[in-house]
Amino acid sequence: MAKDKPSYLLSVLTNRCPRCRRGDIFKSKNAYALKGSEYMKMHDHCPLCGQATDLEVGFYYGTGYVSYGLTVAFSVATFILWWIFIGISANDNRIFWWLGCNAVVLVILQPPLMRLARSLWLSWFVKYDPHWEIHKPEDPERIVKEHMGNW
Repeated sequence: MAKDKPSYLLSVLTNRCPRCRRGDIFKSKNAYALKGSEYMKMHDHCPLCGQATDLEVGFYYGTGYVSYGLTVAFSVATFILWWIFIGISANDNRIFWWLGCNAVVLVILQPPLMRLARSLWLSWFVKYDPHWEIHKPEDPERIVKEHMGNW
């Protein structure tokens, strides 16, 4: 393994474990493997460093806010680009064309955006450990084994 510190941004964008920034957190690399919702299934622990990916019951409920922020940021960016390159006018339907195009692109990008939201959320609660090969990962504090998977 390389001893240099992997990039935070690259590890989040490629859905890597935030602790070692090398192991995959999702079982499938394909965000569009929609059959049986395989695209959202995560490893219980990082395959390389053993970091738990489900830190507590309902841990990923907060990703709804992250996903919302990502979609708003994407929509604002596409609106600005539309305004610069195509223009917005009250005299025609260009704003409605932007709304339609933006909606279609957001629906198409929904699986990668959901995975990105989970990856970001996990990276905010699990910090990078440069000596992950030596140190054992911390056990999640508030895990109740009897309630795992009850939602």
